[in-house]
Amino acid sequence: MSDIDKLVEQLGKLSVLEAAELVKKLEEAWGVSAAAPVAIAAAGASPAAAAAEPEEEKTEFDVVIKDAGPKKIEVIKTIRQLTNLGLKEAKDVAETAGSKILEAVSKEAAQDAKSKLEAAGAVIEVA
Repeated sequence: MSDIDKLVEQLGKLSVLEAAELVKKLEEAWGVSAAAPVAIAAAGASPAAAAAEPEEEKTEFDVVIKDAGPKKIEVIKTIRQLTNLGLKEAKDVAETAGSKILEAVSKEAAQDAKSKLEAAGAVIEVA
C-alpha cells in the first residue's frame, strides 16, 4: 500500500470534529481557505454526475411580461394590483418587454398573476 493510500485511509477514520480541526490547521499552515476549492469542486461536477441526480422541482418562479397587448391601461392596473409599484413604474414595466413583474414567487402565485395579466390582454411568460 502506498503512502498516499495509507493517508487516505487514516483521513477516512477521522471524526467530523477532527476533520474540521485538520482543515483549520492546514488553512493556517498554508495560508489558504478550504471554502474556495470546495465551491469550485462542486461547480465543476461532471455532466454525467449531474444527469444521474434527479432534477429538483422548481419552487420559485418569475412572471415576465412579453407584450402589454392592446389594452395597456388594463395591464398597468393589474400590475399595480399585483405589486406595490406606482403608476409610472407600472407603466414602465408594462411598456418594457422582458420586464419581471414578480420574482421568486410560488407556482400558484405565478399562475394566478399570469391569468390576471392575460385576462387584461398581456402576453406573459412564467420562468
